[in-house]
Formats: sequence, C-alpha cells, structure tokens
Amino acid sequence: MKIKFIEHAEERMTERGASGEEVRKVLLFGTDIEAKKGRKAKEMIFPYEEEWIGRVYPQKKIVVIYKEEKDETLVITVKVYYGQWR
Repeated sequence: MKIKFIEHAEERMTERGASGEEVRKVLLFGTDIEAKKGRKAKEMIFPYEEEWIGRVYPQKKIVVIYKEEKDETLVITVKVYYGQWR
C-alpha cells in the first residue's frame, strides 16, 4: 500500500502524537468508521501507558481520514484521543 500524507496530516500527526507506523497500522487493520465529504475513515486503539501533556493514559485512539486515489492512499488528517476504551 502506497501512502501519501498531505502537509496538514503530517503537522497534525506531530502535534497530536501519532507516528507514521501507527497510521499505517490503522489503514491496514483499523475499523471503518463514518466520514464526511466522500472521504473514508478508520480508527484503531493502541495500548499506551505513557504520559501525554502531564498525564498518563492507558490507551490512545488514532483516527485517520483519507481518500483512495488511483494507486495510493492520501491521508487528509489524523486525530488522536487519549483515554481508555473497551
């Protein structure tokens, strides 16, 4: 799978704490969720047990908004949530 990140997505990954490898895993193994404007989205929960902005969280959920183009997946944005899910 060829993945291309727009600049906005790269900036959001950095500021929100997601790695390129995590985004790749979400795209390959994540759960499909609803997205707006004809885009696609997937999410995946990762074990975390680390500190983020002064607090330790057991998990983080990464949501990837993307479009499938001819021969590549174009990542539009990446959202990261910290907490605990079942």
